[in-house]
Amino acid sequence: MTVAALVVGAGRGERFRAGGGSGGAEPAGSRPKALVLLAGRSLLEHATLALAESPEVDLVIPVLAPETLARLAEWAPGLAALPKLGEPVAGGAERQDSVRAGLAALPPEVEWVAVHDAARPCVRPGDVARVVVAARETGAAILAVPCADTVKRVRDGRVLETPLRSELWAAQTPQVFRRDWLEEAHDKAAAEGTLGTDDASLVEALGLPVAVVPGDPSNRKVTTAGDLAVLEAALAAGHREGER
Repeated sequence: MTVAALVVGAGRGERFRAGGGSGGAEPAGSRPKALVLLAGRSLLEHATLALAESPEVDLVIPVLAPETLARLAEWAPGLAALPKLGEPVAGGAERQDSVRAGLAALPPEVEWVAVHDAARPCVRPGDVARVVVAARETGAAILAVPCADTVKRVRDGRVLETPLRSELWAAQTPQVFRRDWLEEAHDKAAAEGTLGTDDASLVEALGLPVAVVPGDPSNRKVTTAGDLAVLEAALAAGHREGER
């Protein structure tokens, strides 16, 4: 076993709850965001199953809030039969804390680590395989999509610059790294008290190269209830198309 995937979903999902996210017929906010329902299955189950379907991934470990673990069998029953599932791990207050907890729980034989957001339920197994292969070649690789909009750098309500759109990509997950690189990056961030916006930014801070693998727009992160509705509609449309 060389490749393990950490599925990180220990966040509180405050923006999601503020937007009225309900997780199906349950009251708004009754489930953690990672466990809300999308087409009858939790976000966590969608993401975990997609990672496990990739032949490049040997082990999948959910990293969740401690209070979530007690009800995981109830909220994510589809995980029980997954052969590649590892023992779920309790996460921390910040996403980086959760990734570090996941790293600490990995078996010693794991050499490569994929970090994926539980809130990205529609990642494709083929894209998972491609980013793992790229990381094996370079040491680190991420999925990303080109930015469609013109992006402005703004401070105090004024535009500082307009970066070249051709050079701007929106990062996705999974992000895959040599285990020793990722551990060193997190140790450095913890020692300095810094928080990165993703794991790749921490590895970049070590001066190490990170390759970009073109992803898919459907690998959308659920941040608000509106995002969930978009994915619900997309999945329903795909199902109807498959019936024709």
